[in-house]
Amino acid sequence: MTDYVDDIKKYAKKLNEDAVASIVEHCSITPLSKNSSLVSCLQKSELGRVRDSFCKKKLELSDSDDKIDGAIDAVCEKMGRSYPNKSRVTFYYLLAENHGKQGVFSNKGS
Repeated sequence: MTDYVDDIKKYAKKLNEDAVASIVEHCSITPLSKNSSLVSCLQKSELGRVRDSFCKKKLELSDSDDKIDGAIDAVCEKMGRSYPNKSRVTFYYLLAENHGKQGVFSNKGS
């Protein structure tokens, strides 16, 4: 989990380690599952899954697709466009943070 925490600290306003641990558990990421541990900012289908499965279902966002897509794009931008594959845990954490939804993953809230 230290690798995730270190990566998130590069971008996040403040860190909620309980939320990080819960996101790791939510993603069910294993060291052997490299593909599923990344979000590709260049694949529209992948970003659509992030919007529909994570933002709408897990974070329970009811904003328009365009607004959610804008938030996803902002995270892609924040993490740097030059490297399109982003850590899924960091990506999800930043989306939750941007929407004040870290409490979905932690009893401590954001």
